[in-house]
Amino acid sequence: MSLYSLVRPLAFALDAERAHRLTIAALRSAPKQKAPRFLPSLRSTVAGIEFPSPVGLAAGFDKDAEVPEQMLGLGFGFVEVGTLTPKPQAGNPKPRLFRLVEDRAVINRMGFNNGGQADAFKRLEKCTHVHGVIGVNVGANKDSPDRIADYAVGVRRMSAVARYVTINISSPNTPGLRGLQDEGALRELLAAVEEVRADKPIFLKVAPDLEDGDPQRIVKAALDHHIDALIVANTTVSRPQLRSRHAGEQGGLSGAPLKSLGLDALRAFRAASGGEIPLIGVGGIETVDDAWERIRAGASLIQLYSAMVYEGPGLALRIADGLAERLEREGMSHISEAVGSAA
Repeated sequence: MSLYSLVRPLAFALDAERAHRLTIAALRSAPKQKAPRFLPSLRSTVAGIEFPSPVGLAAGFDKDAEVPEQMLGLGFGFVEVGTLTPKPQAGNPKPRLFRLVEDRAVINRMGFNNGGQADAFKRLEKCTHVHGVIGVNVGANKDSPDRIADYAVGVRRMSAVARYVTINISSPNTPGLRGLQDEGALRELLAAVEEVRADKPIFLKVAPDLEDGDPQRIVKAALDHHIDALIVANTTVSRPQLRSRHAGEQGGLSGAPLKSLGLDALRAFRAASGGEIPLIGVGGIETVDDAWERIRAGASLIQLYSAMVYEGPGLALRIADGLAERLEREGMSHISEAVGSAA
C-alpha cells in the first residue's frame, strides 16, 4: 500500500482547492530531493532541449512556480509552471475546482489565478535546472485591453528563467481566450511572439475542442512562425457521460473522460503535421499503456496532472519505469523509436 493511498482520504475530505494549497505548502517545506536517474533509453531531445524522461508535469499544478524542483525530485522529467500572467489576478469566484471521483476526473474554472510573472520570476531565478527541465506557461490577464501584447510580454520576460515558454491560448476559463486559435488572431499572436522571442523554444498549447480543418491550419501557422512544439490538448468544454454530482459544473474537464478526445486530437495533429513539428500529449493519461499509446500516436513527450489527484505524485516515476520496460520488451533501444510508430 502506497503512502498516498493512506493520505488520500484525508485530502478528499477537504475542498479540492484547499487540499491543493496544503499540498503545495507541504512540498515547499519538505527538503528537496535529488531527481532520480532515468535510463538513457528515456532521454528525449525536443526543440534542442534534452529531457531526462518524457514524463512531465502539466501546467496548472504549480501555478506560481513554488515547487518545480520538488516535483522534479518526485520523478518528473520536466515541469511546466503557470499559467502566469503579466499582472497578478485572483481568478474566478470560488468554488472553482471540483473532483469527479466516480469519473476519475476534475472540472476547473480557476481563471488563471496567479501572483503574476514578477514574483514567479524571482523564484525561478533560484532554480538550478540541473536535474530536469522547467518550462513556463504564459497567458493573458482577463481584463487586459491587448491580450496579444500580454503574451509578448510573458514570452520576453519569462524566457530568461525558462528552458521553454508555452503560449496558452486554450483555457476555457478566460472569456474569449480560445478565440485566439482562430486563423487571423492566431497568426497575429504568433507574429507578435516571434518578434520578441529570445533564444528559447516556444511551445503552443491547443484545445481538444476543434472543428474539421483546425489542426491543419494551426499546424501551418505554427510552422510559418517557427513554433517549436504543440501541446495537445488542454481541458475540454464538452461533457461525455459522467456519473458525478459535479458533472454539471462549468469549466474545463480533465482526467479519464478526456482520454479518448485527447488521443484523437493528438492523432489529428500528427496527421496534419506529418511529423514536422514535435507534439506533446496531455489529457487523460493515467497508466503506462496510456503513455505508450500517446507516444506511438506521435507524442515525443507526455504530461500528467489530474491523474495525480487519484494516483499520487509517484505516478510519474511509475510511468517512466514502465516505459523503459516496454521499450525493452518491444526490442527498442530508445524512446524515439516508438514516437509515431503507430501513426
